[in-house]
Amino acid sequence: MKAKAFDIRLFKRILKYTKPYKNRYYGVVLFAILLSVFAALRPYLLKKTVDLYVETKDQQGLLRYVVLMGVVLLMEGISQFYFSYWANWLGQDIIKDIRIKLFQHLLSFRMKYFDNAPVGQLVTRSVSDIEQIARIFSQGLFMIISDLMKMVAVLFFMFFMNWHLSWIVIVAMPILFYITRIFQQKMQIAFEEVRTQVSNLNTFVQERVTGMKIVQLFNREAIEYEKFKDINGKHNTAWIKTIFYNSIFFPIADIISSLTLGAVVLYGGYNIIGGDVVTTKGDLFSYTMFIAMLFNPLRQIADKFNEMQMGMIAANRVFDILDSEEDVQSIGTMKAPHFKGGIRLEKVRFSYINNEEVLKGISLEVNPGATIAIVGATGAGKSTIINLLNRFYEINSGEIYIDDHNIKDFQLESLRKQIAIVLQDVFLFADTIHNNITLNHPEITRETVINAAKKIGVHEFIMSLPDGYDHNVKERGVMLSSGQRQLIAFLRAYVSNPSILILDEATSSIDTHSEELIQKATETITQGRTSIVIAHRLATVVNADKIVVMDKGLIVEQGTHQELLNRETGFYKNLYDSQFSLKKEEEQ
Repeated sequence: MKAKAFDIRLFKRILKYTKPYKNRYYGVVLFAILLSVFAALRPYLLKKTVDLYVETKDQQGLLRYVVLMGVVLLMEGISQFYFSYWANWLGQDIIKDIRIKLFQHLLSFRMKYFDNAPVGQLVTRSVSDIEQIARIFSQGLFMIISDLMKMVAVLFFMFFMNWHLSWIVIVAMPILFYITRIFQQKMQIAFEEVRTQVSNLNTFVQERVTGMKIVQLFNREAIEYEKFKDINGKHNTAWIKTIFYNSIFFPIADIISSLTLGAVVLYGGYNIIGGDVVTTKGDLFSYTMFIAMLFNPLRQIADKFNEMQMGMIAANRVFDILDSEEDVQSIGTMKAPHFKGGIRLEKVRFSYINNEEVLKGISLEVNPGATIAIVGATGAGKSTIINLLNRFYEINSGEIYIDDHNIKDFQLESLRKQIAIVLQDVFLFADTIHNNITLNHPEITRETVINAAKKIGVHEFIMSLPDGYDHNVKERGVMLSSGQRQLIAFLRAYVSNPSILILDEATSSIDTHSEELIQKATETITQGRTSIVIAHRLATVVNADKIVVMDKGLIVEQGTHQELLNRETGFYKNLYDSQFSLKKEEEQ
């Protein structure tokens, strides 16, 4: 949906976030009123000073009015301080609340949403777009209210003092209003393009920095550099449009203001010279200030509308995410207990993309405490079963049960607490070993972590690192080898004490020493719990209680290692023989 400068529905929605801070909100409005009154009062006092005391050479009266003007100026300064401070404070508190709500909403999305939404775009929405919303309050809404009140107060004093001179100003104002409106419309279109290009730029940079190893490995530097130049050029062009419109509008506004002032001075001057008592010298003095105070806010209102437009566009983008309910995971009401571990899939069908089924009505049963292995070619649907078991995605049809309860009935948090996964690509945060293992869970103590590490045989490895458990692994764990990251992932799974353990290609792409440690860790953490092992290397699954063979989204074979080997033309036997012969060739 395209944002509008005056989208009332959107604007009202933004204002709802001021409710927790209504006292501060009304305080800002109050100081805006005071600011406008004190600002308009100064030129009026100047007129009185000139007409009553300068003309009559009354020094005491002049001194009294100068002191009075000083007090008014002081009050104007105090009002300006509180107005500006509270408006900015209010804006920051509002975006704090919106950002928390947005992040909480993102956490509730299915994985399908993140499959389609670029990370850089989500970062833009969560950071810079929300920051722009704050400017609606700090530089937009309240500034416009203040300027409009100031203009109303100025017009009141002008007509009260000299309505003849005031009509000259009134005639010029529609021209500036018209030019301002055209400027706003052009700037709205330009700012839409700016936000789009900022999002594209963030997405491109984030992906290339994350994938820098691939960029350099395949000598893509020159190609990516040219792509960046193109995207950056579009971003630059979008901003230049806004600069162009500003460069036209503000000089025109200044010319109109100056011409109006010239007309007032000319008309008023002729009246004074001609002896007309309608206009006084004090009027001319004060009107030079009044015109600036009337036209400058009108000029600045256009500029503040730019901020409003940017904020409204940003708010529209953020609310698009907050309004996305179809991607939110449905949440059950039953709290998942510590499972016995019985798993049953009944005629489960699933597709990541419509009309392209990955699972084609599979049925599978896993006994409590059993270890099963799922094998098959890439794309057969092995990892998809794991994604569905954790409800990262919702199935198209069929049912999945744990201990005879449909997994849709469980609260998501409690369900996932009972399932631990060790992935092939281990993600570690830029934090200590200890925090990456516990994920800052308050109930998992340092002592628990150390005892668990000793049990599965990784304590010595951790203590060999600088700072031991307090060693910072940096972003994505770059300070560790892939095998070391896998060991951390095993320990992370073990200390969470899950009912069901899933190892998804957890032993691939690691060195022999790490494999021995992982084998020991696997034996320890699979004891007494249901375990699902997904593997390409069949040597790692020969001891499984049951091996499930998948091909093109279907389960084609099930049985023990020996049972499947006895099938002369079976899928598993062919896979095993091909891997065994390949290994033999490598050894020769």
